[in-house]
Amino acid sequence: MDFPRFPDHCRSALCRHLSPELFAELSSRKTRYGYTLEQLIRSGVENPDSSIGVYAGDEESYETFAPLLDPIIREYHRFDPETGRHRSDLDPGHLQIPDPDPEGAYILSTRIRVARNLHCFPFGPAIARRERLIVECMIADTLRLLTGEFSGRYYPLSGMESATRQRLIEDHFLFKEGDRFLESAGLNRDWPEGRGIYHNDDRTFLVWVNEEDQLRIISMEPGGDIARVFTRLFRAVAELEKRLTFAYSRRLGYLT
Repeated sequence: MDFPRFPDHCRSALCRHLSPELFAELSSRKTRYGYTLEQLIRSGVENPDSSIGVYAGDEESYETFAPLLDPIIREYHRFDPETGRHRSDLDPGHLQIPDPDPEGAYILSTRIRVARNLHCFPFGPAIARRERLIVECMIADTLRLLTGEFSGRYYPLSGMESATRQRLIEDHFLFKEGDRFLESAGLNRDWPEGRGIYHNDDRTFLVWVNEEDQLRIISMEPGGDIARVFTRLFRAVAELEKRLTFAYSRRLGYLT
């Protein structure tokens, strides 16, 4: 791959930070899963209207391609990954926010979500079909063990009955095949195999499996009680972390 030539109208983080010199420095690097610079930047090259333009393929991408990714992280998150250390805090006791709409006059519903990937597996852009199926099995088995307020059912997208599909669409639970940005990043491969949706019986807790990230963990309910929705999310993540090890960097936090 030669150095990409971006159109004049391109404003993505990729085209701002990728110089010919940096491209030459990184073009021969690979992660242990074989993820390359070409794969990292493909979506941004094929879609110059991207806002960011890069997709990490695994945990190691953040170190292997740090000369490109660190400046993008610094600009986007306003956090310096070279001098700082990310602090993850999901403790709902530290969240001081009253319900902004206690009368229910304005807010229809509240939804809060986090993304997670599994440690020691490639991420969506780099994962092979067999590995994706293993990831789905690990996550689905963990979800089926949940009890209490998180007890529910897992629905694989492959072979889903039309009535189930329609209900999930009407509930706004069903995710679709990715757009052209995700297509270029390799995230639509083998669709819909290895993907699925879990929701609890109360329909206040939802997990998307192998969408853009391997887990999208979602807490939601009608109304505007942000603290209650966040507290449920905190408890759900804690339950999942008892059985799943998420990709995490002491420098950057949870990796997506």
